Amino acid sequence: MEYLMMAPVASFIFAITILTSVMAFSNDNLYANLILHPYSVSRRHRVYTVITSGLIHNDWMHLFFNMLSFYFFAFRLEPLLGHWQFGLLYVVSLILSDLPTVYKHRNDDWYHSLGASGAVSAVIFSAILFNPLDRMMIMPIPIGIPAVIFGVLYLVYCNYASKYSRDNINHDAHMFGALSGLLITIILQPHVVHSFIEQVTAGVQSLTH
Repeated sequence: MEYLMMAPVASFIFAITILTSVMAFSNDNLYANLILHPYSVSRRHRVYTVITSGLIHNDWMHLFFNMLSFYFFAFRLEPLLGHWQFGLLYVVSLILSDLPTVYKHRNDDWYHSLGASGAVSAVIFSAILFNPLDRMMIMPIPIGIPAVIFGVLYLVYCNYASKYSRDNINHDAHMFGALSGLLITIILQPHVVHSFIEQVTAGVQSLTH
């Protein structure tokens, strides 16, 4: 109930994503209707899947990690960003994170993509703007690192993996989702830039004294 009061939009997204994903695990027709098919979208068919593909996942592990990340960041972010602003951030980032994939694979009839990773990346990076010095964990590093450093490493990795990885993970969606989260947050809350700079500057100064 506390989460519903503090973050009703995040609560709804969390619940509907889990419900739809679980339903699609055992319903091939639902899965096929919701998954992103860039070949079709680029030809103006099933355009809605740039959104619905974020409601389904490949397997339980895929769903678990995306929703775990969402849980840790979204419910703290919504009170800072605002309710309708959070909803806008999530949906627009979901769409923007898929557009490069649609373009890149517009002629690949075999290619499909799914999952909320792009929008979840947007949520994480929006949260980093508000709290750049929060500690975040990256395996196998045994200690937390500042969120702002995590963000830089994340973008570098996504850019590298997008070019060279062959692991069937849509790294483009991760990277463009993260960048969308930064841009949309700055548009909605311009003051966050000044706060971000102040916090990072204070953090650097504390290390040099």
